[in-house]
Amino acid sequence: MTPPDGRVLILVPAWNEERNVGNTVREIIGADPAYDVLVIDDGSTDATAEVARAAGARVLSLPYNLGVGGAMRAGFTYAKRRGYSQAIQVDADGQHNPADIAEVLAGLAHADISIGARFADVGDYSVRGPRRWAMIVLAKVVSAVAHVRLTDVTSGFRAAGPRAIDQYVRYYPAEYLGDTLDSLVAALHAGLTVTQVPVAMRPRQHGTPSQGPLGSAVYLLRSVFALTLALMRPNPRRKRDAA
Repeated sequence: MTPPDGRVLILVPAWNEERNVGNTVREIIGADPAYDVLVIDDGSTDATAEVARAAGARVLSLPYNLGVGGAMRAGFTYAKRRGYSQAIQVDADGQHNPADIAEVLAGLAHADISIGARFADVGDYSVRGPRRWAMIVLAKVVSAVAHVRLTDVTSGFRAAGPRAIDQYVRYYPAEYLGDTLDSLVAALHAGLTVTQVPVAMRPRQHGTPSQGPLGSAVYLLRSVFALTLALMRPNPRRKRDAA
């Protein structure tokens, strides 16, 4: 089944988000009638799927929890099989403002991937300590790979055009930060282009995200390790050029 021209697939990965996902889906649908919402229920043990479906979303239920990377790869596979040329990730917890979806999608006019960036002089989102240092280092390194200034390479609020959808179906890792860092570096190595659009983040509607000094320090170490692995992966474009 091919979607009508102009339809955009909104991918919402969700794991045990029954308190948030309904309102998120309703906000997305209310933002633009051209948005089709697919909630990828990532092995939830609560009523996430039922709440999402009641709010008006299509639901793709995974048999067990794969993590964001696995859920997003399933979502991009759905997008490709149904002929969508644009897809964008919106988190179920309400931090990504559906009113900003159109702005992030607009970046696809001149790039394959458009990132909704939290650190681009819009809004008051802030991170301190080791977590902030990690984000700065990661952004500088990936900017050098992309040849474009990026400030937020771990943002999950990102849109994909047709070439990016194809790439993500082929490779979308599920390891720690693989869904953001590794998938982005792999796409850049494959010759895709990226841009960013400034967005303001909102507080999580319900639940408490993991924070604290120890967690921030661990984030720093794991982020650098994840980026190192991403950069070490073979560059398929270089192999083609060498051949």
